[in-house]
Amino acid sequence: MGFRIVKLPDIGEGVAEAEVSAWHVKVGDVVREDQPLADVMTDKATVEIPSPVSGTVAALGAEAGQMLAVGAELVRLEVEGGDAVPAPDAGVAVAPEVAQAQDAAAGRPAAALVPAADGLEPAPPTPGTVEAPRPVEAPKPPAAKPTAPRPAAAAPASGPPRPPGEKPVASPAVRRRALEAGIDLRQVRGTGPAGRIGHDDLDAYLNAPPEEATPAPAGRAPRTAVEEIKVIGLRRRIAQRMADAKRRVAHFSYVEEVDVTAVEELRASLNQRHGASRPKLTLIPFLVQALVRALPDFPQMNAHYDDEAEVIHRHAGVHVGIATQTPSGLMVPVLRHAETRDLWNAATEVRRLAEAARNGLAARDELSGSTITITSLGALGGIVTTPVINRPEVAIIGVNKQVMRPVWRDNAFVPRLTMNLSASFDHRVVDGYDAALFVQALKALLETPAMLFMEA
Repeated sequence: MGFRIVKLPDIGEGVAEAEVSAWHVKVGDVVREDQPLADVMTDKATVEIPSPVSGTVAALGAEAGQMLAVGAELVRLEVEGGDAVPAPDAGVAVAPEVAQAQDAAAGRPAAALVPAADGLEPAPPTPGTVEAPRPVEAPKPPAAKPTAPRPAAAAPASGPPRPPGEKPVASPAVRRRALEAGIDLRQVRGTGPAGRIGHDDLDAYLNAPPEEATPAPAGRAPRTAVEEIKVIGLRRRIAQRMADAKRRVAHFSYVEEVDVTAVEELRASLNQRHGASRPKLTLIPFLVQALVRALPDFPQMNAHYDDEAEVIHRHAGVHVGIATQTPSGLMVPVLRHAETRDLWNAATEVRRLAEAARNGLAARDELSGSTITITSLGALGGIVTTPVINRPEVAIIGVNKQVMRPVWRDNAFVPRLTMNLSASFDHRVVDGYDAALFVQALKALLETPAMLFMEA
């Protein structure tokens, strides 16, 4: 009987570390060879790590949400036979629960924590000891600030109640005391002349028993639970990338109304004509074709900006990121070389990429390398958005809700289907004038869809 250490493998793309986004096993579980142990996430994708052998899980090398370096211990398995190796000597990293058990059995103290630049980390172990990270307590919410008691009923008085809207009469000293005690004088009945409130009235108000709260109606009990959700995995990546983009990119947005009546009529006609023999067309493939035809005149939009090297990389190929909502969060699969695809091919690939992303089947190289991104919230009803740029790109195009509006044409109002294009740009490398011209070029192509099928 011995242990088999499963290390975090090198999953390519020059990745030096990965986040343990989910565990499929726990300590004590019996696992089979090739059974999934954990999901690990990099900047590129999520990868499932299988067990190389059968055995029993003795320890986990990290908690969900923690980062591990390539080659670090991921799982410790208790195994039999030729795969078994002796328990590790001093200096070998051990998962927290195993380290604590070993320390307790040997009578050794756990490794001390010393201050580090980013928090607390274990001090280097002395020979013969094993590191045992201490759990870090979550920060406690601040205690509620005490307030003065506020009985709902005022002390009885001989005078009549104050008419609604009438200001309470009280001396400056009484007002100051009421303010310091957090008392609303409108709730205090004065016993002095003309209902004047004195210190005795304040005392009576403060000493009066509070009025019992009216019970909530059946089925309307107040909800007081607070759920704490640890931000890990894809949600952590999204949070980091969005914050990084907003912090580093000088965003500005430009919105243009587009008459999509003609392109929507064409889309509906093509879908009806071809039925199930071809993929169903949405507006996205038409917008992809518009981008392909407009970008040669605006090469600064199909670019990456390396702000550390201060270099702009303009791309000849058009690799369109398609922002896709998945059960795990936002992902951006990439339609590569859109300039080589016709309308139907683009529609087929967009659909395949979106389904792969939603089902967690997108390959790593399908989730990186876009040069410009399309995002669409039109189905949800938004008429304007200010999309966040997918850094290091410098432009993103947002599709919004289509609305039938009366439009003045030829001395008469006519119904036209309109939609706003909401685009965001990196103002460090894209001027507002050029951004406006670019969006207007897309507008012209969508409003005259025959131009989408002309050779550039």
